[in-house]
Amino acid sequence: MPVLTAEVVIVGGGIVGSSIAYHLTAQGCTNVLVIERETQQGKGSTGKSMGGVRAQFATAVNILMSLYSIPFYQRFDEVIGHPSGYKAQGYLFIATTPAHLAYLEQNRNLQMALGLQGVQALGPKDVQAIAPRLRSDDILGGNFCSSDGFVDPYSVMNGFIARALERGVKLQRDTAVTAINVEAGRVTGVETSRGTVATRTVVNAAGAWAASLAQSAGVDLPVAPLRRMLAPTEPFPDLPQSLPMIVDMTTGFHFRPEGLGFLMAWNDPSETPGYKINFDPLFIEKILTHAVARVPCFENVAVNPRRCWAGLYEMTPDHHAILGSVPGIAGLFLANGFSGHGVMHSPATGRILADLITHGNTEICDASLLNVDRFARGELLHETAIL
Repeated sequence: MPVLTAEVVIVGGGIVGSSIAYHLTAQGCTNVLVIERETQQGKGSTGKSMGGVRAQFATAVNILMSLYSIPFYQRFDEVIGHPSGYKAQGYLFIATTPAHLAYLEQNRNLQMALGLQGVQALGPKDVQAIAPRLRSDDILGGNFCSSDGFVDPYSVMNGFIARALERGVKLQRDTAVTAINVEAGRVTGVETSRGTVATRTVVNAAGAWAASLAQSAGVDLPVAPLRRMLAPTEPFPDLPQSLPMIVDMTTGFHFRPEGLGFLMAWNDPSETPGYKINFDPLFIEKILTHAVARVPCFENVAVNPRRCWAGLYEMTPDHHAILGSVPGIAGLFLANGFSGHGVMHSPATGRILADLITHGNTEICDASLLNVDRFARGELLHETAIL
């Protein structure tokens, strides 16, 4: 059997891998093979995502990635020729403590300094005007950004890969990559369940399973899976579908419109790392407790456990992505550890990786801050605006 060859092999066909493939073709690199272990794309974190996109972060690198990604989503349908489902309904962060209010002010100042327009400070009455059904007696204020919103992750992924395939990219589904081959300090190919693929450039975009793949090349990748559960409600006409994503900073409970109902999320602090993708029905009572405390009319909402789901965040110690080349292994690139921000930052990630592969540098942000060697150097970033 002849050995397959490709200029670039991307391991993982989710939204991140698909974006990288698209952005590579935009720079003239079309001899690209995307390898997906499932029979369909999007069965990993992409299809389980809440689909939120925001620029309201606490670190410059995340803000700058959003400042590329959100305008990209705004013109996605025109540029890609497929719908993204982008809805600019905003993110509303509400603060009930002086500390949270000061935190929002600090973040807002940084966001505005980096060029974010449309982010604004809100007083209690402003919050009530946007979301009058919230319990508001304890709300001190908040932040709102009108260009934040949500997308359809599955549709975005399909759009990216469709355009990439039109430009010559190859996609191999139902294929597991078992090892990255390295000789004399450079990549030579990958081993798969269908045989060897020869290449001098590999991108690890394997999501929550990225660490074991990296280990096959001798790379210690600090990425761990962490379950996140989402609870969609049944149709609920008591609240308008025009609401933004609303985030209660006190509890971390957040929700947004979805269909004729709402999609609710809350990061259970008792959750432990592991490949747990089953939905725990006991989560419904936990999240509804927080939901009713902030939105009293949710007392009447119905949640069907059979419609709920769980997915995996790919967490890093500092809640920032790991992007770029691997020191000491020429041709090996990482696009991992998004800690819940993979969908919203997929356009920027695709562009950054394509830039680094083809040119060795990028103008999107200082990508060196996201290199895997930051952990060995002890130069961790600290994103605190985590949902």
